[in-house]
Amino acid sequence: MPELLAREPAPLLWGLAGVLGVLTLGALAALVLPKLKPGKDYANLQQRVWSWWVMVALLAGALLAGWLAMTVLFALVSFLALKEFLSLAPMSREDRPLILVAYLTIPINYAFVLTWDYGMYLVFVPVYVFAAVPFLMACIGQTRGYLSRSSVFHFGVVTCVYALGYIPLLMRVHRSDAPQAGAAGLVFMLLFATEANDVLQYVCGKLLGRRKIMPKVSPNKTWEGFLGGWILTAGLIVLAAPHLTPLRGIGLWMVAILLPLAGFAGDVTMSAVKRDIGVKDTSHFIPGHGGVLDRLDSLIFTAPLYFHLTAFFALETY
Repeated sequence: MPELLAREPAPLLWGLAGVLGVLTLGALAALVLPKLKPGKDYANLQQRVWSWWVMVALLAGALLAGWLAMTVLFALVSFLALKEFLSLAPMSREDRPLILVAYLTIPINYAFVLTWDYGMYLVFVPVYVFAAVPFLMACIGQTRGYLSRSSVFHFGVVTCVYALGYIPLLMRVHRSDAPQAGAAGLVFMLLFATEANDVLQYVCGKLLGRRKIMPKVSPNKTWEGFLGGWILTAGLIVLAAPHLTPLRGIGLWMVAILLPLAGFAGDVTMSAVKRDIGVKDTSHFIPGHGGVLDRLDSLIFTAPLYFHLTAFFALETY
């Protein structure tokens, strides 16, 4: 194990160490707070902290193991997310062929990652699955709610499969293309910035929040939380990205400005979906956090944006 870690770039190891330090502080707080203030219930906080330990361990292990481990991990994550989405979306017995098609997109989509067929990855879901689902519905005579039902299936596949697949695609980047911390550094920056944005928006909202930003969609979100999280996350990206990624100049500033906005957009979009369906959480799969989709809502929007901005401004691989 020490030999394996010794081969990893120092910026990546420092980043992982920082995350572990924050988690350690969170674990200590979850143990100490019930003794300092015994009248309050800290069960949810404790669940959230222990769940974070498991999630960080899985992601860190995949980052250190390489692109194949990350591909397998996110194929599993896509399956769990799609399963949650399809269990919540309005379905009928007639939709079983469409459900099968939706699940089949997972092995096909990630096969393009495994074979590094970037061109087919770009068009398979947005073009061919987009065309195949309504055609299949027409073939089996499903015309009731035709447009809305086909749209629901495509939305589920794009969010749960296609958008998340950009993360293992980043792991295929050549080390020479990202000499600062390799492909793992690129992915770590994305994950770190996305989750930091969620946390900072929440903290700023709790401390400073007064004015509701989208009361009909997400009543707890405020302008102060949104702007505070946006500014602080942008600052973190500007400081950390040069050590973990080849982003510089306008590319760095584009990522710093747009990534927090994309994270916020993903959060409120999935909140709107849940309000439409009438649920608070997509499931109870992750103790203290809700479902897989509840944890991934921001990443669904930040992953494609980060990939394309980084590829355009800093990568020769893509």
